[in-house]
Amino acid sequence: MLLIWRGALCVIAGIVVAALRTLKRGRLSQPPSLGARDAPETLEPKGRGDRLSLKADIPGLGLALFGAILIFVGALTST
Repeated sequence: MLLIWRGALCVIAGIVVAALRTLKRGRLSQPPSLGARDAPETLEPKGRGDRLSLKADIPGLGLALFGAILIFVGALTST
């Protein structure tokens, strides 16, 4: 049972780490300036997806995956 709780904690921590790293990269859209009224409002980044790269989220996703494995192993050993 302890293994399942540790796995759940790892999953939650992994999701939080991935979300915080994504939020730290900056806003997806900039507020419109006073002179640029004709530009469409969009949530897309100006770069080529540099703010939504999966490579930067690997530590958080890895921690969540490790937690899922712990939950699975804990469920198999508790029965």
